[in-house]
Amino acid sequence: MIERYTLPKMKAVWETRHKLETWLRIELWVCEALARDGRIPKEAIGVIRKKARIDPKRMDEIERTVKHDVIAFLTMLAEQVGPASRFIHLGLTSSDILDTALAVLMQEAADLILADLDRLMDVLRRRAMEFKGTVMVGRSHGVHGEPITFGLKLALWYAETRRNLERMRQAKETTRHGKLSGAMGTYAHLDPSIEEFVCEKCGLKPAPISNQIIQRDRHAQYLTTLAIIASSVDKFATEIRHLQRTEVLEAEEFFSEGQKGSSAMPHKRNPIGAENLSGLARVVRANAQAALEDVALWHERDISHSSVERVIIPDSAILTDYLLNRLTDMVETLLVYPEQMKANLERTGGLIYSQRLLLELTKRGARREKAYEAVQQLAMAAWRGEGRFAEMVRTDRFIGKYLKPREIRDCFEPDYYLRHLDTIYKRVFS
Repeated sequence: MIERYTLPKMKAVWETRHKLETWLRIELWVCEALARDGRIPKEAIGVIRKKARIDPKRMDEIERTVKHDVIAFLTMLAEQVGPASRFIHLGLTSSDILDTALAVLMQEAADLILADLDRLMDVLRRRAMEFKGTVMVGRSHGVHGEPITFGLKLALWYAETRRNLERMRQAKETTRHGKLSGAMGTYAHLDPSIEEFVCEKCGLKPAPISNQIIQRDRHAQYLTTLAIIASSVDKFATEIRHLQRTEVLEAEEFFSEGQKGSSAMPHKRNPIGAENLSGLARVVRANAQAALEDVALWHERDISHSSVERVIIPDSAILTDYLLNRLTDMVETLLVYPEQMKANLERTGGLIYSQRLLLELTKRGARREKAYEAVQQLAMAAWRGEGRFAEMVRTDRFIGKYLKPREIRDCFEPDYYLRHLDTIYKRVFS
């Protein structure tokens, strides 16, 4: 299932070969900068570029002995390049390559997630316009409140997705930093100009200050941003699940030809897609907690963050990409039932118009306490099944003292609640 909804480009970002190729590009740019400054022979660059190739299988063999991925990487290159390999990794520490390359990969992943958010916004906008005037009941605490439209619900999701887009842009910028400042961040063996050159080549900015690593508050912001996006997906999916309940059935996931809902009950049409989204969002949120734990490290660096990040950063990026693509498909194909929305709107016999009735009574001179008591008594009687609220209101003496029959009828019109719809849409979509 993840294969179907995760874009191949996101998977490619986190493939081992792509990571190692990024390491190699950074090493080559460092060599180029050193040759430019006269630190290594210029002819060595040609040799290194010609001979250095990625061989993940051979690197794995070496790593089983040396127990260090960067040393295995450098040994692999040395076997291919020969004597000129002594100029590779000159003055660097492992984290110079690891952190700078990770920043590059996180930028690539962020671009894909930003594109996902753009696509989701397009679909939400289109469907919000489609159902702008589709009246339904709004609910608070799961109980009928007052009329809204289904388009408003989708417009709300659009606005939240746009905020997530901005959050992701900020997180991308926060993590757009590389470092080639050496083992303690002091540039003891390389001039800062080398870092500036390589970061520019990578599309990054030099971290203004670092120790052995780029500080992990940056990565924590990135992961918590993914967690917020996942939580929004969870929120939208949870709403779809509620709307698909048999007692509600105002909207429903698309159910394809030949699809089965239950191994035991042939009638079932379950919101499995939305449930998958809610479940996987929990993983992304849990990963964000791990990223927060990675911020605090010993002195100038320990390695407790490294093993965690090898799991949580690729997994969270891939999962977020999956969540957004699957949600976009779900919203685009969502089955919407306006007639059922109308039936549910009328289900309580007009109880949802109680606030307007209360306000109209106070406008006509009734004391609020008395008006509230009168309206609530009728509402509670309607809840007990003693009659339809609208009919009881029309025959109530207290209400009749203040409101004419036409004024009472006006209180039960949903259009009144939607008169500012255009203003809201203009604010959201302009």
